Amino acid sequence: MKAMRLASPGLPLRLEEVTLPAPGEHQVRITVEACGVCRTDLHLVDGELPHIHYPITPGHEIVGVVAETGPAVTRFRPGDRVGVPWLAQACGLCRYCRAGQENLCEYARFTGYSVDGGYAEEVLADARFCLPLPADVPAAPLAPLLCAGLIGYRAYRAAGSGTNLGLYGFGAAAHLLAQVARAQGRRVFAFTRPGDLEGQAFARDLGAVWAGDSDRPPPDPLDAAILFAPVGALVPAALAAVRPGGRVVCAGIHMSDIPRFPYALLWGERSVSSIANLTRADGEEFLALAGKLGLRATVQTHPLSAANLALERLRNGALQGAAVLVAAPPGPP
Repeated sequence: MKAMRLASPGLPLRLEEVTLPAPGEHQVRITVEACGVCRTDLHLVDGELPHIHYPITPGHEIVGVVAETGPAVTRFRPGDRVGVPWLAQACGLCRYCRAGQENLCEYARFTGYSVDGGYAEEVLADARFCLPLPADVPAAPLAPLLCAGLIGYRAYRAAGSGTNLGLYGFGAAAHLLAQVARAQGRRVFAFTRPGDLEGQAFARDLGAVWAGDSDRPPPDPLDAAILFAPVGALVPAALAAVRPGGRVVCAGIHMSDIPRFPYALLWGERSVSSIANLTRADGEEFLALAGKLGLRATVQTHPLSAANLALERLRNGALQGAAVLVAAPPGPP
């Protein structure tokens, strides 16, 4: 099968022929229908994540159909549609796993980072960490739910129940969370790259009560802010925007350094925290909510061979919603 592979940081991905082994005991072999393009993939390509083992196939927002199962798999059968998220495997034995915090597992493995991911025609995945997906929904809009949605939702819960919610970086995750927040009666304030009028209009179309440049203060104090943009300078900006007792949640796996800022911005029982990875329980809870709300991802599809173009469009802020790689339909027999 074909896969877009990264041989070394800074190089473009290359379309290569790859042979997958038979599924292991708990694995499934999946025919990939679609795979979302995430900012974490850019961090991988740029060599900004630790302990990358090259070559690697990126991609951790995978929608596909089970083609083959390992001998111990009972949850899925060939023909089932499944999603493969960022968390590929956890040990189940460390102190974090035993405490229900498998997202912090000391021995975790991650899809498209420590194991090959979904920028491919097929992928192997641990069935115990796959999520069942509906068969009657197009594949491409489901893909962003598996990271932008899941990680975003974990950050959303960490932000608390306040009414005024700021979203810094209005991309794949924020455009999904805006829909959740509005459905739950919250007021969304969207912060974009300075001068991104198109992105601000997109945010307002999705229900934001205000949308503006990330270096501007909002018109009302925020109860909480979630940072999806990997820009450390936004932390003090967000602290200045939240009320006393407000929270700032950093939702990315990588961020540029946070600059020095005066203690006065933190004082007043404001807090700064981060979100790391996800749990299977997060996945089940969020996907159930997404179905209930009829959550809709705005996607721009690209063929698998155009992964480098999709990544560049993400890097340059040229996307509304999310980029998704779509596998080519099978040829005639």
